[in-house]
Amino acid sequence: MPRKEDARFLRGQGHYVDDVRMPGMLESAILRSPYAHARIRSIDTTAAAALPGVHAVITGQTLAGLNLAWMPTLSADVQAVLATDKVRFQHQEVAYVVADTEYIARDALELIEVDYEPLPAVVDAKRALDPDAPVIRDDVDGRTDNHIFDWEAGDAAETARVFDAAEVVVTQEMLYPRVHPAPMETCGTVAHMDPVTGKLTVYSTNQAPHAHRTIYALVAGIPEHKIRIISPDIGGGFGNKVGIYPGYVLAVVGSIVTGRPVKWMEDRSENLMATSFARDYHMTGSIASTRDGKITGLKVDVLADHGAFNGTAQPTKFPAGFFHIFTGSYDLQAAHCKVSGVYTNKAPGGVAYACSFRITEAVYLVERMVDLLARELDMDPAQLRLKNLLRPEQFPYTSKTGWEYDSGEYPRALKLAMQIAGYDELRKEQAEKRARGELMGIGISFFTEGVGAGPKKHMDILGLGMADGCELRVHPTGTAQLRLSVQSQGQGHETTYAQIVAQELGLPPEDVEVIHGDTDNTPFGLGTYGSRSTPVSGAAAAIVAQRIRTKARIVAAAALEVSADDLEWQITAAGGRWQVKGDPEQGKTIAEIAMLSHGTLELPEGVEGHLDASVVYDPPNLTYPFGAYICVTDVDPGTGQVKVRRFIAVDDCGPRINPMIVEGQVHGGLADGIGMALMQLIAFDADGNCVGGSFMDYLLPTALECPSYELGETVTPSPHHPLGLKGVGESATVGSPPAVVNSVLDAIAPFGVRHADMPLTPANVWMAMQGTPMRTDLAVT
Repeated sequence: MPRKEDARFLRGQGHYVDDVRMPGMLESAILRSPYAHARIRSIDTTAAAALPGVHAVITGQTLAGLNLAWMPTLSADVQAVLATDKVRFQHQEVAYVVADTEYIARDALELIEVDYEPLPAVVDAKRALDPDAPVIRDDVDGRTDNHIFDWEAGDAAETARVFDAAEVVVTQEMLYPRVHPAPMETCGTVAHMDPVTGKLTVYSTNQAPHAHRTIYALVAGIPEHKIRIISPDIGGGFGNKVGIYPGYVLAVVGSIVTGRPVKWMEDRSENLMATSFARDYHMTGSIASTRDGKITGLKVDVLADHGAFNGTAQPTKFPAGFFHIFTGSYDLQAAHCKVSGVYTNKAPGGVAYACSFRITEAVYLVERMVDLLARELDMDPAQLRLKNLLRPEQFPYTSKTGWEYDSGEYPRALKLAMQIAGYDELRKEQAEKRARGELMGIGISFFTEGVGAGPKKHMDILGLGMADGCELRVHPTGTAQLRLSVQSQGQGHETTYAQIVAQELGLPPEDVEVIHGDTDNTPFGLGTYGSRSTPVSGAAAAIVAQRIRTKARIVAAAALEVSADDLEWQITAAGGRWQVKGDPEQGKTIAEIAMLSHGTLELPEGVEGHLDASVVYDPPNLTYPFGAYICVTDVDPGTGQVKVRRFIAVDDCGPRINPMIVEGQVHGGLADGIGMALMQLIAFDADGNCVGGSFMDYLLPTALECPSYELGETVTPSPHHPLGLKGVGESATVGSPPAVVNSVLDAIAPFGVRHADMPLTPANVWMAMQGTPMRTDLAVT
C-alpha cells in the first residue's frame, strides 16, 4: 500500500445540502407535537394558508387523500408522515408549510391551531408491556399491546446446563441508554419534481441514495428511472442518515403540489428530538466460569426500546441487529440471548450509531460482565481476558451463536496495549494513589466487530440484497474514473478508493477521480453504514481494477505481438506496466494501453475495446476487525468529576490503505465513546417530554475532555477479502465505552460500587459513591 507520507488527500467538489440553491426554490417548515401521546381532535390551517408568502399547508388528511399518509420503515413497519389520528411521540410531525422563505413558513406554523386530547404516555420500556399500559400503535387492526418482536440466538438448553454446572455465576442488570448520532449537518433535502419531464430530483443528506431511490419509487409510484437522488458531502451521518424521514417525503409532496423546488432543513432540536436515536437497550447479563477464571457460558435477556414506530435500520432477518455477537472475543462452551422489542412514546429508530447493527451494545454487555467476573474472582481483568481470548489457531472460529470469525491474533493485541500502557506500572501507581485517598481507575475492553454487511444469502434490507456495485473507466490519456455505490460521510473515500485503484493499476492517486453520491452516475448499492465501505466497496474497487489490469494485458499482448502468457506485471517509475518476461524493454504502461484500446489496434476476437469494467461484489462473509483498549481515569472524590488521563487503542483492521485516515477514524470513534460513557443522554420526563433536545442539555465531548490518544496496531488480514482489509470506521466507537466505564468503576471500587449506568456524569458518579445510583434513562423530575 502507499506509504503514509506519500498519501495525497483528494477532495470532491460537493457541498452540503443546506447550500443547494435552485431557481424558484421555496422553503418549508414542519409543525411538531408538544405532546408525547395525544389524540388529534381537529386542525385549523385557515389563518396559516392566508399568510402572504405561503404556497401550501399540508396536513395528515391531505396526505391520506394522496395515499401518502404512511410510509414504510426499514424494518417493515409503517410510520406516519404527518399524524392523522394521534401523535405518538413529542415532536412528531403534524402539519407542513411551504412558503417563500423559512421565516414565513415558521411564522405560519404559529397560526395553525391544533386541538389535542392528551393521553397517558409510556416512556419506560419496562412498563410498555404492563396490562394497563396504553396501546401506542392502535392504528394497526387487532393490536392490543406494545410488543413488537421476540428474537433469540444460541442454545438455551445447553446454556442452562453449563450454568447449572458452573462454579461461579455473576449476574448484572445494565442499561445502554438512548443516545444520538448528532451529525454536524442536520437532516435535510431539496426536492424538485419537474412538471415538464416528470423527473424527480432530490438532494438529500442520506447514507444510502440508491436504497432511497427505490423506496421513493415504491411509496410515490414514480418510475425509478425518473428519480435522481444526489447526496453531496453530507456533513456526517453516523447512522442517523440511513433511513427516510417524513421531512424528505414532505419536500417531495411540496414540490408536486407547488410545481417548484422545495427545501426542508431541520434545526438542531428537531434533529435531536425527532430523528433516529441509538441504543436504548435494557440488558440483564449472566456469566459463568470456573473458580480459576475459565469462562464457560454467557446469557442475556434484552428489552429493546424501539420508540413509537419500528424504524431500526438493519438487515431484515435480524430484528435485534447483530447483537448475538455478544459472546465477543472469548472461547465459551455455550451462549444464549433473547431480545424483545417494544413500542414506547419516544422518537422511533434504533440506528447503528457508528457501529454494525447493535454490536456496540453487545460488546458493552460482554466487557462489563468480564470485568464483573474479574472482581468476583479477585482476578486482574487483563489476566482474565488473556486466559479466555480466542487463540490464533482457532480461526476461522464459529461462535456459539453462529458467527464465523475470519482471522485474529487476539492475545498479541492485548499484550501490545498493555505494553504501550505500561500496565504493571499503572497498577502500582493506582495502589499508591489509593493509599493516599486518590481515585485512579484502569479500564480494559477487548472487542470483535462484524462489519461489511453483507452476504446476500443472509442479509437484505426490505428485500434489497446488500451487494455493492463499482465501475471503473480508464480514459485514453490514462486518467481514471471510479464510480461507487457507497456514500461518503467524511471517511475520506476520495482518498482511499483512489489509492486502491492506484495500487492495482500503478497510476498516481491524483489521476483517479472518485464519483459517489449520485444515483444517475453511480451503480446500485446499499450505502455506507456498519463499516461497509472498505470491506464491501473496497473489495469491489480492487476487483474492478484487477479486471481492468487483466483486460489491459490482452491489449498489450496484441500490441506487442506476443501471447498474454508471455507478459508480467510490474510497477515502475513510469507506472503500472505489462512487459515481456525476460525482455523488460518491451512493454506498455497502463496509459499507453488505454490509448491503444481506444485506437485502431486489432484485438483478439471477443475482446472489446476500451478499458472499462464493472463488478457487483457480494461478500462471502463479514470481516471481523478487533482491538484492545485501555483507559486511565482520575475521579475527584468530592465531586465525582471524571478526567480521562490516558487512552491506549490497539486496532487490527487488516492492512491499512492510508494510515492517516485510519488514525483519524479511530480518534473520532474514541471521542464518541468518551462522550457516550461520560455525558451523552437523550432523557425524558414521566410525561414523555424530551429533555435532551439541545446542545445545552445533550452534551458532546470536546478536545478538553479527550486526552492525546496513544495508538497501536496489529495486522491480521481477512482471508476472504481481495486485499485482506477488514474496516475500521466504527471500531473505536464500539470498543471505547466499556473501557471508559470499566475504568471509572475501577476507580470508585473502594466505595463498594459494583455497577453504574452510563452516562457517568459527576452527579451520577458521586451518587454511586454514596450508594444511591441514579436512573439514567429518565430525567429527574
